[in-house]
Amino acid sequence: MRTELIQASELLQKKTPEAIEEAIGLLQNTVFSFSMKMCGHRQDAEDTAQEVLFRSLKHLGKLEGPNALAAWLYTVARNRCHRMRRGKFEGTGKKLSLNELIPDDAELKGLLLKTEGGPEDAAIHGEEHRFLHQSVLQIPTPLRMVLVLHDMEELTTEQIAAVLDLQIGTVRVRLHRARLAVRKEMSRLLKRQPEKKAADKRAITERSAECRELFANLSEYLDARVEPRTCEQMRVHIENCPACVAFLKDLRAAIDRCRSFEVACDLDAAQRMRALMTQEYLRLMETPKKARLASSSNR
Repeated sequence: MRTELIQASELLQKKTPEAIEEAIGLLQNTVFSFSMKMCGHRQDAEDTAQEVLFRSLKHLGKLEGPNALAAWLYTVARNRCHRMRRGKFEGTGKKLSLNELIPDDAELKGLLLKTEGGPEDAAIHGEEHRFLHQSVLQIPTPLRMVLVLHDMEELTTEQIAAVLDLQIGTVRVRLHRARLAVRKEMSRLLKRQPEKKAADKRAITERSAECRELFANLSEYLDARVEPRTCEQMRVHIENCPACVAFLKDLRAAIDRCRSFEVACDLDAAQRMRALMTQEYLRLMETPKKARLASSSNR
């Protein structure tokens, strides 16, 4: 979970104007960042952050702890994103098979030949932020949602299952396919992936069954979610298979890019909106107190 949500939950408990304004600022940044990663349109993200927070103000004081706060905030934000630019957000609905996402022999050879540290890598590094966002926006929405929540917003598998009303196993499957899809799209944008010919479609079938099984379970391996014996078997295979080492390294790099990806909101606009929402939150906090006092004086 993002540290901003933990901090915001603690600040809300203090109930001072200064703490509340800081908390709302943290929540505002969180919702904006999530929305930008999902829809890619700054105006949509700003509108989503504004609406989600205004809708959440009367509930914030009732949410006990950061877990409840995260569940509420991301659920409302997810629903709002579905209503913004619906056609683009929903995407094509295409389902990506595992065979489409794991590398064929030609791509693996390219990864094995790849060198690091040259001037080309330095130039590419400056483009990675833009390429990553483009890649994330290209993958089907159900996969994108899980990827953003897990690798960018730092929610656990169990938290995501609750927010999206999915089985934990479904979350894990979608996460792995989303990671593979982003890695593949990044590889294409970085021009590391060769153009496929008709014969290349058969190349992946020539990989060993052990390699294919490994490619299908790499997220479980990377996230330490496999039992020790299976983990050791996978480790031994990886250490003795240069192609798998190259692919694992490339996939890990894609995941690391996702985990470090952030989008900042416009500071001036955010500050004005934060001040308005703080005033409204304080008003909502004061209203029940006045009602109780009025009720007591009438007795």
